[in-house]
Amino acid sequence: MEKLRELRVGFIGAGRMAGAVAQAILLAGEVQAVNIFASAPSNRNLDKFQTFECKTTHSNLEILENCTIVFLATKPHVLPTVLREIASAVTKKHVVVSMAAGVTLQALEELLPTGTKVLRIMPNLPCVVQSGAIVLARGTCAEEEDVALLKRLLSHSGLCEEGPESYIDIHTGLSGSGVAYAYMFAEALAEGAVKMGMPGAMAQKIAAQTLLGAGRMILETGEHPAVLRSAVCTPGGTTIHALHELEKGSLRSTVMNAVEAATCRAQTLGKR
Repeated sequence: MEKLRELRVGFIGAGRMAGAVAQAILLAGEVQAVNIFASAPSNRNLDKFQTFECKTTHSNLEILENCTIVFLATKPHVLPTVLREIASAVTKKHVVVSMAAGVTLQALEELLPTGTKVLRIMPNLPCVVQSGAIVLARGTCAEEEDVALLKRLLSHSGLCEEGPESYIDIHTGLSGSGVAYAYMFAEALAEGAVKMGMPGAMAQKIAAQTLLGAGRMILETGEHPAVLRSAVCTPGGTTIHALHELEKGSLRSTVMNAVEAATCRAQTLGKR
């Protein structure tokens, strides 16, 4: 606890995802707002960090001067320029954590001083409500204690899992983009209820709670989704009739195709 309260965390780039991770860190109450720094070229994105009472600057180098853990949260095409700018200020005390899609650990390590501790993470938007899903991958020089500290920091954002770097693109298709699939499904659930006569506001709340409860049951029971789905079905009942309609619409294969398409797109972006 004490180590986190003294820790200084910096964000180079202050967009939506950086704000989501920073807000989740603050909501956890372990890292103080005065110890979170953010830099961006203009005040437009810094406003949110200022609302959190974090320290803000237009200087990326100031982040390196003040912080030990540095999140790189710029757009991927901007990141190489930023890395060349900050490289001379990066020391062995720093842990550099990239949030940029498609920029590999190898590319990061090549643009930073030899021996730099580098990790990659891919968060998703629900980190802002401490219910996100994050996959992290470590570079060649990142030590176990660096990974443990980052996991502890990110655990307040939701689920945090470590895996090989190849999982990051898959995670993008599964969860980074998957949030949008869930929103679309929730929208469709609610609209179905509206069609049948329920008020829209009530339908939206119930749809959201339905997805939340279903997800929580998967996590807490450890059961395969198919087992839980089967438990809802009774012979000749409402659910099996509804599932038949979803199968006729190829829901399962369509969602699998969506995950594949998003993953392949992430892999393509990483080769640019």
